[in-house]
Amino acid sequence: MHLLSALDTTTGIVIAQVTVDTKSNEITSFAPLLDAVEQVLGSLTGVLFIADALHTQTRHADEVTARGAHLLVQVKANQPTLFKQLKGLPWARVPVGDRTRDRGHGRRETRTVKAVTVATPGGIAFPYAQQAVCITRTRIVAGRTSRETAYLTVSLPAGEALPRDLQSWIRRHWYIENKVHHVRDVTFREDLHQARTGTGPAVLATLRNTAIGWHRTTGATNIARATRQANRRSHDLITAVTSSYPTTQ
Repeated sequence: MHLLSALDTTTGIVIAQVTVDTKSNEITSFAPLLDAVEQVLGSLTGVLFIADALHTQTRHADEVTARGAHLLVQVKANQPTLFKQLKGLPWARVPVGDRTRDRGHGRRETRTVKAVTVATPGGIAFPYAQQAVCITRTRIVAGRTSRETAYLTVSLPAGEALPRDLQSWIRRHWYIENKVHHVRDVTFREDLHQARTGTGPAVLATLRNTAIGWHRTTGATNIARATRQANRRSHDLITAVTSSYPTTQ
């Protein structure tokens, strides 16, 4: 069962999820996911969607823009013309707009962000792109240095997406990996579960997302610990969900 989810990075809660057709891939499920998010939020106006390079698609940009939202996507080799254009920009002459430094687990990492406006005639080959972004990650582990460069586009202009904003948003994109997927795999042992047919896997994924979301909203930072505590108060989540379920007016 392949599921495509939308995570609210401000809360760590999965707000929508769709099943990817076994005969297709995530690309065709992007618009249905937008529909699901729009149903939850009521409107997508002003919402920024951050997606993997797989979703650097012209149709996706059209869909997002038509709903009044914005798109921030990484560009890789699956879009060779666009990737070449971004890589070929005069980044050496663009000043660093934001820099962060992190330490932990024997690793030092520096992340620099450069951004340049491209919404001009003869800009880049991606619709609605207002800025091109270059992020360089330099890591030092056990005395060894490695460097990685990533290129992105965003449909927000410089005045609404400063380099420090871009830095924050791009880092939050990984929340779905460590705040949802990792928790489901490790804490809830999802990969070991025996449900494999019908809607069972999707239903159970929804229940796991709900449990994780509940713990996030109650301030839990360690989901494993919160789950152990919840085991002793098993009715709290059910009561909270059923008593606060929205009614249709």
